Amino acid sequence: MKTEIPDIYVIGTDTGVGKTVLSFLLMRYFFDRGAVPFYFKPVQTGCRHPYDTDSDAKFIYENIPELSGKDPACSVGFCYRNPKAPFFAARNEGRQVDWQRILETLDEKRARFAPLIVEAAGGVFVPIDGEKLVIDTIPPTGARPLIAARAGLGTINHTLLTIAALEQRNIEPLGVILLDGGEVETPRDMILENIEAIERHSGLRVAGVVGRIADFQHLPADCFKGLQILFEGRMGEHQ
Repeated sequence: MKTEIPDIYVIGTDTGVGKTVLSFLLMRYFFDRGAVPFYFKPVQTGCRHPYDTDSDAKFIYENIPELSGKDPACSVGFCYRNPKAPFFAARNEGRQVDWQRILETLDEKRARFAPLIVEAAGGVFVPIDGEKLVIDTIPPTGARPLIAARAGLGTINHTLLTIAALEQRNIEPLGVILLDGGEVETPRDMILENIEAIERHSGLRVAGVVGRIADFQHLPADCFKGLQILFEGRMGEHQ
């Protein structure tokens, strides 16, 4: 029997915190449990096209065997060359983000896949177009936000601000995953202090910590612990 799994909107506390790695882990986690998830990046900047070296979709498709031979362009809404907020990157090219088109694409994918894994562009207050910020795009998708945050120094402030912004809009996040993907590993005591502060001052659970992944074809088992905490009670058999 299948238990309802929400579509997931992976949002970051900042740029470069590890949203794409978390999106990849979500895809791998759900594929391994018999689901048929779909990854979608509504807007990517700093990327010429979906096949570019810097394409997040290309990274996902190259590292998940179930997507071998499939077209990463299907998982990208809009690409803009300049690495800046989508509104400004699009304006530099005389273009604009058509969010209604993105919602229509998500509706079409939702009819065939579950869950959808939607990866945001930057943090919650990044401008998407002349009116909408990333946070404004969350409710129309019907997806639940999952917060990707750095494991190290500075994450308390960034994470609590992100949670507060969501709560102010009555948007309930699924939880927080800390990612420690830098060359230098964050000291364990600092990670524990960060978790303590985030949970104490927000009431939201930090479900897990993902360390640096050296080989995305051979994943350490502990990188899924946070996702197991968040989703195993929600999942039935997908047979």
